[in-house]
Amino acid sequence: MSENARQQNETASRGAAGNPYVRRAQLPGSDLASEANEFISSVEALPTYRSTIGCIVPAYNEEESIGEVLESLVNQTRLPDVIHVIVNNTSDRTVEIAAEYAGVHTRETDGVEQFTEVFIHDIGKNPDKKVGALNYGFTLIDGLDYMLGVDGDTVADSRAIEFLEAEISSDTRIGGISAIYSIDDRPFSGIVAPFLIAGQRAQFAAFNMQNMLRGRNMAVLGGQYSIFAIKALRDAMRENHQSTPWVKDSEVEDSLLSLQIKSAGYLTKISARARADVGGMTTVRGLDAQQVKWNYGAIELMWPGQRGDTKGQPFHPNLRLRWWENFSMLLNAVTRVLFMVFLAASLSISAFVFSPLWLIPPFVAILLNLRIALSMKNRTAKDVLFAVLLFPAEIYMWIRIGHFFRAWSKFFSRKQVDNWAEQAKAERGSGNAHLAPILFAVAFIAALVALWLILPVMVQSTILWIGWPVVGAITILQTLTMFGSLVRRHHGYKV
Repeated sequence: MSENARQQNETASRGAAGNPYVRRAQLPGSDLASEANEFISSVEALPTYRSTIGCIVPAYNEEESIGEVLESLVNQTRLPDVIHVIVNNTSDRTVEIAAEYAGVHTRETDGVEQFTEVFIHDIGKNPDKKVGALNYGFTLIDGLDYMLGVDGDTVADSRAIEFLEAEISSDTRIGGISAIYSIDDRPFSGIVAPFLIAGQRAQFAAFNMQNMLRGRNMAVLGGQYSIFAIKALRDAMRENHQSTPWVKDSEVEDSLLSLQIKSAGYLTKISARARADVGGMTTVRGLDAQQVKWNYGAIELMWPGQRGDTKGQPFHPNLRLRWWENFSMLLNAVTRVLFMVFLAASLSISAFVFSPLWLIPPFVAILLNLRIALSMKNRTAKDVLFAVLLFPAEIYMWIRIGHFFRAWSKFFSRKQVDNWAEQAKAERGSGNAHLAPILFAVAFIAALVALWLILPVMVQSTILWIGWPVVGAITILQTLTMFGSLVRRHHGYKV
């Protein structure tokens, strides 16, 4: 070997020895495999980053459910790093029951030990109610990666947090993910409560499936069980000049925050696997107050212009489904009212002729209701019966129509009403506002009967001659829409 070649070889050797990223090739039979195993072991021993999740549970008079909610949280396969229960305006034993879970909780999953700490905060009288509790909780977990909001009556599947974390951390564009909600179907006595629970379960299932089939884009990240990226909340606050994520001037704080997160450039999604059961309304009075509050708040967000501090956003992408829901509800109301009116009018002058074609719409409706029931992962016999018997679903639709008109009439009256207080009062069994649609319907029917009786027979015949084709055309349109939903693929989704 020449002197020059020898010097180059020595230089290369020194360089390889001093640089861990440069390795000399070795012949088979060397200890390269051993070195590779050592390198892999050292990499596996490096600490991996684990995202942090802070759970906020706003609780108001939740003594019947808060224990079960906390039991569910401390038994998740992925424990939150911290759980803050924010008790506000309570007058029952919520604090005492929740306090039994205060402290450190550990759990071992697949050989890995996790722990979480539960803190109970009784903030006393809070004028901002749930919004104030959520914002108070947010200040306690602001430095973490994610916030999990859980209502004081919502119990989730044991892997819910695991699924939510995996989904939201998989894409930095996601600002929040809602669990798949259903209504707690525990045994209820009587007739009214099981009927209302079955109706709410069907309503939630249909809504969830709509969002699933829209690319899993969720219009409303419901506070019942949703995870939020703290960065997304911060960006939404900054863009809207807010010091807190939630604002008290909206009837539907969850919907408004979802719009703000979407406007800040993030995605709002529904989970594909995480599931949670929320407490349902077991009285017509309570259901009316809840649904009117939801509908009223949604109308405020949809309506153009400024309503107090809430600016309407009629063209916001998250509100497209809301517009469709309201239009569909109006169409349902018009069809049913006109059919009943013209049927009664035709019978009064012996002009009604039955056609088997009128059986097609209810038959398609039964099939659609049944398909929704069968799409429920945890369906029960009551869910199926609610669908196939038709009359329970039809009665529940009339109840929802009453909520629809009550919400719109309150909106147009511009009367300032605390709908949160109205709901709380209704849940306590006070108030009779839920009877307003019935009283209005009775007065409306009485007026129609009086008017019909004074009309000449020729005019009555003309009205029916024009009216029935109008009802028929609307019914055909609705039937085609239902049939389209009936044959649409669900892509394996379960709600």
